[in-house]
Amino acid sequence: MTIDTVTHINLRGNARAALEFYRSVFGGDLALITYADAHSVEHPAEADQIMWGQVTSPEGFHIMAYDVPASRPWNQGTGSYFVSIRGKDAEEITTYWQALTPDSTVIVPLAPAAWALLYGMLTDPFGVTWVLDVAA
Repeated sequence: MTIDTVTHINLRGNARAALEFYRSVFGGDLALITYADAHSVEHPAEADQIMWGQVTSPEGFHIMAYDVPASRPWNQGTGSYFVSIRGKDAEEITTYWQALTPDSTVIVPLAPAAWALLYGMLTDPFGVTWVLDVAA
């Protein structure tokens, strides 16, 4: 038996922008279902928000996201999770890092670390903290 673990981020009103951004970084396929598509609109202003969305790439990247409706409590929180991208190729990880950094806050610059050939941490414009590394 095999399972996959996928990071699922809960946003409010910007899941589409986040998923489009992650697709621009990692490539792959974008799938989006709005509340209107699912006939599950609670408030007309939320009809085009994302009820279910994901980006998947042939390289193995997979992330899911949705817009939490206004009827449900939501707090972005601080440091409640990281999305970790670990690879074996420094050039590939560096390319992802460079694509994620515009408009992001770099917490730890991408550089060699005692435990990894490369390691870096940043928080993107959507409040998601990413850890990228190349395993030693």
